[in-house]
Amino acid sequence: MAKKSAEQAHEDEMKILTELQNNANENLDKIAKRCGFSRQKVWRTIKQLEKRHMIWGYTAITDKQMIGQNQFILLVKRTNKPLDKKIIDKIDSIDLEDTAFPFGVHIETSCFVHGTYDWIISFTAKDLIQARKFCDLLVTEFPEAIQHYDLEQVLYCVRKHHVYNPSRKQLEELMK
Repeated sequence: MAKKSAEQAHEDEMKILTELQNNANENLDKIAKRCGFSRQKVWRTIKQLEKRHMIWGYTAITDKQMIGQNQFILLVKRTNKPLDKKIIDKIDSIDLEDTAFPFGVHIETSCFVHGTYDWIISFTAKDLIQARKFCDLLVTEFPEAIQHYDLEQVLYCVRKHHVYNPSRKQLEELMK
């Protein structure tokens, strides 16, 4: 019986998480109505999810071009040398963002991955020149860690954080 209750609680959490991922700015009453829960249950569940760090934070999805920014993806292949704690700590800290900021670069996502590349950074910059300067800085900051990198500029996001891009005409123009 307790197992069924835990499974039901997990399903309830997933319903609420799905609603938040679709629109974190949504009114609690509307989320509760779509989930079939009371407003209090939704609020309590969200607070528990935040406390357990299942929800890290909330963000606004912006049109990068409208605010004078371009989005880039940096794919990094690291060397085979083991990384010392100092380098790992610098990668896993706000220091990396502080290092990028003077170049007009804002890091959106930084992930270690398994595959052809080892580290993927999604960031915004005014233009390709700033983006390249940031990449060069990373190679300078982590020479024993970075073997190779590829820089890609995002031309259009179909979907971001579970939300579809409202500028569909832009994709049509790019695909012609």
